[in-house]
Amino acid sequence: MKKALLISNVTTKFTNFVIPSIEALQNLGYEVHMCANYSNFNDDKSKYNVKMHHIDFIRNPFNPKNIKAYVQLKKLMRQEKYDLVHCNTPIGGILGRICAKENRVPKVVYTVHGFHFYKGAPFINKTMYKIVEKWLARYTDTLITINSEDYEAAKSFKLKKNGTVKLVHGVGINTQIKKYSDEELKDIRNSIEIKENEILGIAVGELNKNKNHENIIKAIAMTNNKDINLVICGVGEKKLYLEKLSKDLGLEKQIHFLGYRNDIEKLLQISDFFIQMSFREGLPRSIMEAMACGLPCIVSEIRGNVDLIKDNEGGLVCNPKSPNDIAEKLKIMANNLELRKMMGNTNIKNIKKYDTDIVKKEIKEIYEEVL
Repeated sequence: MKKALLISNVTTKFTNFVIPSIEALQNLGYEVHMCANYSNFNDDKSKYNVKMHHIDFIRNPFNPKNIKAYVQLKKLMRQEKYDLVHCNTPIGGILGRICAKENRVPKVVYTVHGFHFYKGAPFINKTMYKIVEKWLARYTDTLITINSEDYEAAKSFKLKKNGTVKLVHGVGINTQIKKYSDEELKDIRNSIEIKENEILGIAVGELNKNKNHENIIKAIAMTNNKDINLVICGVGEKKLYLEKLSKDLGLEKQIHFLGYRNDIEKLLQISDFFIQMSFREGLPRSIMEAMACGLPCIVSEIRGNVDLIKDNEGGLVCNPKSPNDIAEKLKIMANNLELRKMMGNTNIKNIKKYDTDIVKKEIKEIYEEVL
């Protein structure tokens, strides 16, 4: 039986990053192996019939400790003699393709979840990371992208002979959202102390610099609208700073920090709109989940976001560096119920092409072509 290796970096469970690939390869008759740093893996290993190999990857591709991971990965490929290697993540993409070349693996696929030389990136990203990606593209049979900006950039790379660049609809989400009863949703809204006539926005993501919750909070203050509330789901290094900022701006009753939540679908269904002001994304799953729940979205004008949300269609697009611009979009969203309904319905329709079943089909077709 032919063998394929899926490479990640640090992982705790089976995710949509690998599930479509596992199922597609197994359907094609391949024995599937996976390698990653599984130090904190807490999922059920019996879910999928795969062989798992621990590699001591460090997330930073340029951390010298990855020399150990390189030696481990090279040895694994030499022993198993894979027919296909599929790399994910920056470190997986770098070490995976180098080791595959050294071990003469017949076919190499690489999924980029977001090039580091995106528009607006620091100068070092636009030079060093781009040089590395262009160099490694020469060892790649198929380069898979998940947003239009990366797709256009990758088309300028020189791949292996007959190599191709593909654009797929992300990693797939379940677009068939479970609908909760009005009573269940009312209980959750009451638990957060949101009144019936108040507008509720929701933001989901780690509390860090990139997610840019700071400018969202400043923008809510600038609206001077005490009826706009925001629930923030996530944990991170910026938590204390953001809580203090909310208090200093007199928003302690409007900004609700909920921490880590495992009931995001319910929280989305009690909300009136979704907001995300990141400076950098690949193709954000949080926006896709909000779209599937029928929420209009206010998003930053960056790669990935604009693939999902067209301005004045599924939501409003604005400059993440401008609290004033965000505030203006918040006012429009908060004051127009019919607009919110129209945008939400648009998103329910548009998200269908990102369904997991469609992504599985796309991945299988790519494997069939490259193999």
